[in-house]
Amino acid sequence: MGVFDIFKRVRYYSPMTQVVLVGLVCFLCPGMYNALNGMGGGGQVDRTTGNNANTALYSTFIVFGIAGGSIVNLCGVRWTIAISGLTYALYSGSYIYLNHTGSGSFTIAAGALLGIGAGIMWAAQGMIMVSYPREEEKGRYIAVFWIIFNLGGMLGGVLPFAINFHSDSNSLSDGVYIAFVILECLGAALGLALAPPSKVVRDDGTSVVMVKYTNAAKEAVEIVKLFLNPTMLALLPMCFTSNFFYSYQFGPVNASIFNIRT
Repeated sequence: MGVFDIFKRVRYYSPMTQVVLVGLVCFLCPGMYNALNGMGGGGQVDRTTGNNANTALYSTFIVFGIAGGSIVNLCGVRWTIAISGLTYALYSGSYIYLNHTGSGSFTIAAGALLGIGAGIMWAAQGMIMVSYPREEEKGRYIAVFWIIFNLGGMLGGVLPFAINFHSDSNSLSDGVYIAFVILECLGAALGLALAPPSKVVRDDGTSVVMVKYTNAAKEAVEIVKLFLNPTMLALLPMCFTSNFFYSYQFGPVNASIFNIRT
């Protein structure tokens, strides 16, 4: 079977196609963010602004990580993912402003906005991953998504290495930040290519069933119910440990031990 024959068999409205598209969005947006932050302080010599921006980011992320599901339910996945993707580009672009002015206020504000966008984007991603595949397919779909997503961090790490290979500078140049902004804008635009959930059809011919709330008050009630669910509460320690290490790995470890090229 040739390559073109494989592409002919791909259905745009299939759950796997949609999961691959979401994976590519996260490859280009959160993946690039992980690469940028993984250098410590957003690639700056002085980590203060980057640390403050991340504090602002996770402060809003806490709120919109909870409320994000309601926003996605009310607004749909395409526009919420696309607009959220732009907050990643804004965050990366804010470091260009920092390079030229030395003022970290814009970067910190961009971090707060990114926390809003990230909370909404990951809520939309979770909704797609849980509701699109059949129960026996979820493990494979989740694996495909995480492979694509984490390749973004790898590519994002190669970019500054290649651009700064012959540079002795300890902070990223404008060119690297511009490359990140362009890739993240592409990721945001790719979010618009997602199909509406109502049009997604599984391989067995069944449609995706979505519970859609059209009332903000109803959404608030459903969120409160989550925190009364023992199963949900049992997941909180794992959620904590899965992200806690970022604060010291990206900053004190990576920024202190390695330079931009390494």
